[in-house]
Amino acid sequence: MGMNEVQHGRADARSEVAVAYLALSEGELGHAARHLGSAFAAEPGLPEAHEALAELAAAAGGALAALEWFPTDEASSGIVACMAHLYAAAGFWDAAVDRLGAVIGAEPERGWAQVAWLARPDLAGLVSPEAVGRAVAAVTGGLPEGPAPAGLREAVGPFRGLVGAVLERHPEHTALLTLASVLARRLGEPDEAARWAEQALAVCQAEIARDPSDLERYVDVAEVYQRTGRPAEGLPWLDRVLDIDPGHPTAGPAVHALRHAAEGGGTEHLLALSDHLREYPDHGYAGHLLAELCDGVPWLGHVHPASEASLGVLHRILADPGTAPGSGIELVGSHLEPPSTVLAVRMGLPRSGIAYKCVPLPDPRLPQHEVGTRLWEFDGPAARPALDPPSRPAAELVRQVASVGWDAPGAAYDHAVRLSGLSLGDLLAVCVHPPLPRDSAQGAYLLGRQPELWVRAVQTFACLGIAHHHADEPWAGSRRRAVLIDLLFGPEDWVNEAAGFALLATAWADPAAREEVGALLTDRMTAVGRAWQERDATILASLCRLVLGCPWVERGVREVAARMLAAVTRYET
Repeated sequence: MGMNEVQHGRADARSEVAVAYLALSEGELGHAARHLGSAFAAEPGLPEAHEALAELAAAAGGALAALEWFPTDEASSGIVACMAHLYAAAGFWDAAVDRLGAVIGAEPERGWAQVAWLARPDLAGLVSPEAVGRAVAAVTGGLPEGPAPAGLREAVGPFRGLVGAVLERHPEHTALLTLASVLARRLGEPDEAARWAEQALAVCQAEIARDPSDLERYVDVAEVYQRTGRPAEGLPWLDRVLDIDPGHPTAGPAVHALRHAAEGGGTEHLLALSDHLREYPDHGYAGHLLAELCDGVPWLGHVHPASEASLGVLHRILADPGTAPGSGIELVGSHLEPPSTVLAVRMGLPRSGIAYKCVPLPDPRLPQHEVGTRLWEFDGPAARPALDPPSRPAAELVRQVASVGWDAPGAAYDHAVRLSGLSLGDLLAVCVHPPLPRDSAQGAYLLGRQPELWVRAVQTFACLGIAHHHADEPWAGSRRRAVLIDLLFGPEDWVNEAAGFALLATAWADPAAREEVGALLTDRMTAVGRAWQERDATILASLCRLVLGCPWVERGVREVAARMLAAVTRYET
């Protein structure tokens, strides 16, 4: 962060503190709390903000009472930081460290850890190693894989000091030792990372020597190896468990996670983990591992981002504090974009329009082959929905069910079963008439910053709902299959991607559908890839990732998808 940005942030923070004091003087504690959250978000270490937070606590009748004035449904970093400091003031150290770890992990380069209570010499004896472990996991998730730069190490330094002090008091806490080893490696401390990893292994192996029948300890050893970057060395320990108990509830799932890490990623072992969970639904550890491995991966854990040029303009305008709610713009694009792009622009800026100068060739308005389901009608480059809006109850149900993220493809598929009772007409109509996001902090963020993610979420869950339509019909001849294939091969649009994911999720849930789904996704990716050689095709990266989500497809096809994805990504960058 440059000096100008720092000074601007400090000025914003002081302005928010001034408003908070005014609210306090008028007894409006909730108003004051919100402005203090904004102050901490702008400048986490501002002394005036900490002083104002203490005055709010006094006015509320104590730190715990003050917590009630902070909106828990608004997960902004500033709000969470305020809650961490209030918990610390009240002596609830586990809760304080938990929440501070969350904000450090969200923005590790900021000065969240530069706070007096974190440097207390007695804090290591006041906080539990479990709470510190949760915080370490959150912080590590926000750090880069490689050694962090000096500025980042300095920002996280006080937290790193607490971790070391807690481990001195709990030298046999294997979970914390393992997590701390990963933290040390990412902070550029390889010797300390290796020492803590070996210490964790020694503790586990000593426990095994005392009681060789405790199979969970073998799993612990394997996971220490995995988390410290040596998954191949952990596999023999899992093999020993599975030789004794082939249905072991943690070793069975863990072997897939370690193989995934040992082989450098891909989706083969993620699918195997999903299949394991389908066969053993009571093995909750399989679901935990699958969610962890799918987290942050487009289509496996969340909707694929969009990359259209008009969205970049939209984001800049929405981020401008001077943009009035309900305002509009008139954009002129050099070439036609997917029609759903207009839905996103108009959701964020309702009085907006987009005009395109030309329709590039090959013509993206034409379906790949004849389809029986149409969502869009074209008048030159201008597109309009070919369907009337859905019924209000249907739109509201989709609004409640749709989500930008999920634990894994199977979890998204299962969640969408709530839409199975809607008519095909309503599910199709909602794709081109998406409802507004839910009334929540996340909904407000999506509407005010990235409305395209919500449009894509609605289309994704509408297509997943179609995947459940008349589920009693055999898949091969079903109406749901035919409609999803129509949507996949229709005019180039985000709905192609949404239908492709619904087909992928169906195949993950139903092995009998896999061969055909893989062939369909490959066919669509190949056709769009050919078009991309002549013109822009913004849905191509997404289609490539969908094919890569089909590990049953022959390796050569997946290699083509990976090369094409790399080429598209370089081009977009």
